Amino acid sequence: MKRKKRAQVPIRLNILFFFVFLLFSALILRLGVVQIVYGEDYRREVERTQDEIVSTPVPRGKIYDRFGRVIVDNTPQKAITYTRSKTTQPEEILDVARKLAQYIDIPDAEKKVTERDMKDYWILTHPKEAKRKVSEQERKKLADQGLTQKEIDKKVYEWTLDRITKQDLAQISKAELEVIAIKHEMESGYALTPQTVKSKGVTDREYAVVSEHLSELPGVNTTVDWDRKYVYDNTFRSVLGSVTEEDEGVPRERLDYFLARDYSRNDRVGKSYLEMQYEEVLHGKKAKVKNVVDKSGNVISVEQVYPGERGKDLVLTIDAELQQKVEEIIQQEILATKRKGRSPLLDRAFVVMMNPKTGEVLAMAGKLLQDGKFVDFAIGNITSAYAMGSAVKGATVLTGFQTGVLHPNTYIKDEPLYIKGTPVKKSWKTMGTINELTALKQSSNVYMFKTAIAIGGGVYRPHAPLRINPEAFATIRHYFSQFGLGVKTGIDLPNELSGFQGQSTRGGFLLDLAIGQYDMYTPMQLAQYVSTIANGGYRMKPQLVKEIREPSADGKKLGRIMKRFEPVVLNRIDMKTEYIKRVQEGFRRVMQEPGGTAYSYFASASYKPAGKTGTAEAFYDGPIQSRRNDPTYNLTLVGYAPYNDPEVSFAVVVPWATQGESDGINDRIGRRILDAYFELKAKRAAGGGSSFDAQGGAEAADAR
Repeated sequence: MKRKKRAQVPIRLNILFFFVFLLFSALILRLGVVQIVYGEDYRREVERTQDEIVSTPVPRGKIYDRFGRVIVDNTPQKAITYTRSKTTQPEEILDVARKLAQYIDIPDAEKKVTERDMKDYWILTHPKEAKRKVSEQERKKLADQGLTQKEIDKKVYEWTLDRITKQDLAQISKAELEVIAIKHEMESGYALTPQTVKSKGVTDREYAVVSEHLSELPGVNTTVDWDRKYVYDNTFRSVLGSVTEEDEGVPRERLDYFLARDYSRNDRVGKSYLEMQYEEVLHGKKAKVKNVVDKSGNVISVEQVYPGERGKDLVLTIDAELQQKVEEIIQQEILATKRKGRSPLLDRAFVVMMNPKTGEVLAMAGKLLQDGKFVDFAIGNITSAYAMGSAVKGATVLTGFQTGVLHPNTYIKDEPLYIKGTPVKKSWKTMGTINELTALKQSSNVYMFKTAIAIGGGVYRPHAPLRINPEAFATIRHYFSQFGLGVKTGIDLPNELSGFQGQSTRGGFLLDLAIGQYDMYTPMQLAQYVSTIANGGYRMKPQLVKEIREPSADGKKLGRIMKRFEPVVLNRIDMKTEYIKRVQEGFRRVMQEPGGTAYSYFASASYKPAGKTGTAEAFYDGPIQSRRNDPTYNLTLVGYAPYNDPEVSFAVVVPWATQGESDGINDRIGRRILDAYFELKAKRAAGGGSSFDAQGGAEAADAR
């Protein structure tokens, strides 16, 4: 009987099993390490999120007049916005835009769409045709240059854009233009930042329908936006300035400035005058929202970090009620003068009223007649300059005093001057031998001419040449500048003009300079000049903003004062008080004594004004091209009241007022604006005006 052989496992198989065992053991060990030791780290990596802080705009601060009346406010308006994530693709945006176009209307969509917008849209909607714009051979050449795929794609896209023809774009329908306009707005800003698709003119139906379909419009939201409201319409409008629209955003030329201050490209900002000058005050503190996004860039959650704060409020020095009355007076008087038929070139007039002791501007009005309608041109008080005529003679007399060629009660003969090579230079009438008081009262040109000749070291001889030291121009301009004539006044507005200086230094022009018919000044400079005389020699900085205030909690009353702007003395006139008092007396006689050039208009005024009239020979430089350089007259008037304790000063400037005899428009405007000021003051004193104190202005709000 044969013995059975015992089955044996080959040794090589045992070795294989052993190695398999070791490998499984190592795998199990590694899995254990991964799960136990590094499991939490890997879980966090998979679930990794990122916090993105996004700032959103808040309403701008309000602007009030000196008595707490709202001049500029914010009005809420319905808005439709879109927020894209970091991973949103152009195709997704286009899909949402198409759906949204079914629910909202974009007026004048074709005007808002650029050629580049249309080309981008064409590429998205015609992928096959777009691909054929660049051949495979051209793509291969790019690859052979060693460019990365990203660089190749960019170059191909640029070539594709360049090769899209007008015939290609003609395939886009009018309905598609609306889609493109919506898409443009959706893509205009940063990821995670809401972009306004439509805010102006959103109807109740559009708002409701979009709200109902938000689930199918990812990124779209219905919210409430704000718009600037100018309560008094066009009153003072050009000085208040304006704010950019949503589609304008930050001005390109100041982009870096704003981006460095946490602005977004599509933020609305002040773009002119007060809105621009006080942008950082009015803009407010943006609301901050934290978007929690996952590794793919999708928003997981949104939470508010900071609710934001409406911009701070400005309280102006302007009296809105007085401002309105002054503007009405200007318009009425321009129309009344034009009806007389002697003023075909008259189309504008300016008025500045201020407190001569503080520099606070109470009214700053300007009206421009265009195509039969008046537009606000108050800003022209600092951006346009004119020959002001005899209104500046107070500065001439004071310059004579300061240079020593005149002394109080100096008598000079008013007679026609015959200078070789120059037309006769004379006053409006021959006055004989007069002193400086009569020279101001009756507006003697010759008194000022002879004063200027003396300043220039000249000697007048009938029919002989007049030789003067050219340095006399600089001397007179130096003293004039101490009053604010020919230099910037320092008002808290951008783009102020310093005026224009004549270039020739011939002797005859020095005489013209002395009577305000050579250099040109702004109406604001004229107001600063007369205020300096009125207050005894202090050149005050004109101020439009009185206070900056915190926004109030309920928005119905003024908040706490953050900053109060105190009066600023720019310089003290370097001359004896006695000299200034002589000019003040001359100004008083102009309006309060028979024979004064403004006596017939102001004699009955109970508030006892003082001032100086002005008529300047000028040449038309307005919008009517065919009349350029026609001879005309500018009419001006400066003054203050009461003469012995001035509380209001003013300047009236009416360029190109007449081509013949003056009808007194400057004097009529001056009388009516002073009447309006004192009537309003009396009404407020009787309790029938503003709820704020007429002298203390908005400060009274703190006491209540």
